[in-house]
Order: sequence, then structure tokens, then C-alpha cells
Amino acid sequence: MYNISTLNKISPVGLSDFTDEYTVSDDIDKADAILVRSQAMHDMTFSDSLLAIARAGVGVNNIPLDRCAEEGIVVMNTPGANANGVKELVIAGMLLSYRNIVDAANWVQTLEDGELSVEKQVEKSKSRFKGNEISGKNLGIIGLGGIGVSIANAATALGMRVTGYDPFFSARNALRLDSRVTVANEMMDVVPDADFLIAQVHSTPATKHLISSEVIDAMKDGAVLLNFARAPIVDEDAALRALESGRLRNYVTDFAHSSVIGREGVIALPHLGASTDEAEDNCAVMAVHQIREYIENGNIINSCNFPSVNLGPRKGTRIAILSKADDSILSDAAAVLNVKKIASESNDKYAYTLIETDDAVDDVAIKNDNIIRIRVIK
Repeated sequence: MYNISTLNKISPVGLSDFTDEYTVSDDIDKADAILVRSQAMHDMTFSDSLLAIARAGVGVNNIPLDRCAEEGIVVMNTPGANANGVKELVIAGMLLSYRNIVDAANWVQTLEDGELSVEKQVEKSKSRFKGNEISGKNLGIIGLGGIGVSIANAATALGMRVTGYDPFFSARNALRLDSRVTVANEMMDVVPDADFLIAQVHSTPATKHLISSEVIDAMKDGAVLLNFARAPIVDEDAALRALESGRLRNYVTDFAHSSVIGREGVIALPHLGASTDEAEDNCAVMAVHQIREYIENGNIINSCNFPSVNLGPRKGTRIAILSKADDSILSDAAAVLNVKKIASESNDKYAYTLIETDDAVDDVAIKNDNIIRIRVIK
């Protein structure tokens, strides 16, 4: 029996994919795996039994990735599962800005019949909120991952001209990208012509203030800056200064906080990007699948701290070895095991080796100081 702990409300559509071999509760002390959405985990202490943490979403800045790796805990996320929800909200954000929808809707709520009826007041004053169409405008996207590509394709379908940049642009995402989207060689090639600019990247120390004052200064007058990734991606002080000077038309952010609320030109939303029933279901289903694959078969899918390795369905006993990056792990393991199938991958810091054998194995002893955890899966 495996114990699964949920730290946030997780869609029952995903939880229903657990078999009778799993119990689900909010108790993390004996958990074999944890399902989480946004709850902060940096100050948590993890038990020795914990094998994996699955984030039902993309951003993992709420999880201590390196500490988990050092303790032999695989952290996974669900890229692409919420892409449609975020894409639709980004499109909505552009429309909210260019069609003056927020100001117009707020104004309508102040009306009441008087000397003029509401209908006549609307007809008399609606020109105050005349806006622009996004068709034919330029959208610049920094970050062409699953969400970035979805945004690019949707914007192209709406008649926008799209230019994107991603230094880690994958072949998989390149195949999904609409052929009408221009892919730039440098990030700053995206900025000057953009009527709308968005950075759809992970929040890491390297991407903090990726949209810096220099980037904002290079934007055209009257452009709209959007942030649907994470608040630290944008230097918001620089964005607010550009709004005050009139250089930026709007700053649309999905991360409301005291510094931006009530500021002229800011359209702030309460982190709605993945807040749809469909996105929550998709993320939960994907997270549960990945937990089951790791626990039952040893396969790692979409890990954020260890490399991904997949040997398919298990047909014998498997030995899963989490370690620091070390080329000698393979030979050390092969010296004590009768190997039927094997796969091993490493990243800059850590490695994962998965071995299948027909031998009856209860325990494996491999002498290597870089090994973090060995697990036998029967």
C-alpha cells in the first residue's frame, strides 16, 4: 500500500486514477509521494519514506529542488497540462487592455437612470472607451515552451504578427509552432517592434527581472507589457515608471500585490492563469500518472531535479538508483547485477539509472559515495 499526501485541493478527476493500492490523505509524515499545487514547501521537513513530489502545475519555485535531490526525492511538474488555460487568459489580457474593457465595465456599474436613462448615457459617452483591435498588431514572446507556443499559435490565428525567442527552443515545440511565427536569434530582436510583450518562462534566479529596465526602455511607445509567468520575471518598478511617463499603455499582470493595485495603467488579476476546471483536471491527471509511473515502474517523467528516464512497463524487478552525476555508477551497478535492460541519464548535478533484471533481488549494495538512494521495485 502506498500513501499519497495532498497539500492543496487536488482535482478528484486525477485522484480517481489511483488504484486500490494507494491511500490518499493530507498526512505527509508517512507519505510515499506528495501532490501539491502552490503551497510553500521550503520550510517543510520530509520523511525518509518520501519518494516523489508532483506539482500539479508548471512553476516549482515553491519546492526546494536541490534539497529534495540531496534527499533522493524526485520532483516532477506537469508542463502543457494548463497551457490552454493560460493561453486563453493571455489573449483576454491583451483584449482587456486594447479594448479598455476594465474601465468601461467599471464605468457602467456607476450608472443609474436620471435626467438621462442608462441607455442614453451609454450611447452618449461610449466613445470615451474606444479602443483598438489586436489583429494586425505585433506580439513578442520570450519563451517558446508549451505555453509560449500555444499563445503564439492562438495569436497568429487571430491575425497578429508574432515573433518569439527561446535559447532552449526544443525540436518538439518547434514542430508545434505555426510556420507564420518568426523565431528571433536574440531576445532583444523581439522587443522594439512589439505592441504586446510577454515573457513566458520559469521563475529562477537567472530569470529574475528578465524583463529589465533596459528591456522596457527598448519597447515602443504605447506598447503593452504582460506578465502571466511569475511576478519576479518583470522589474515592476521599471514598468510602473514607464506607465507614469506614458511610454507604456498598460501593464497586465496575473500577480496582484500591494505595489501594483490601484496604479494607473495596471490591470491586475488574482493569479487566474491555470484556474479553470479543465486545467486543474488535466494537471491532476498528469501528476497522478507520473507518480504512479515512478512508484510502480521507476520511470521518471518531467522531473525538475533529476533527469527523465523511461524503460516502459516493468516486466521484471527494477533497481532505481538516484545519484550525483558520476559515470562510474553504470559499471558499479553492472558488476553486482544481472542486467536485462538499462537506461541512465544525467544532468549537470544528478543522475538516474534504472535497471531491469530477472533475478530475485531484495536488496542491492553498491559501493559508491555518490549514490543518494537505491530502490528495488518488484
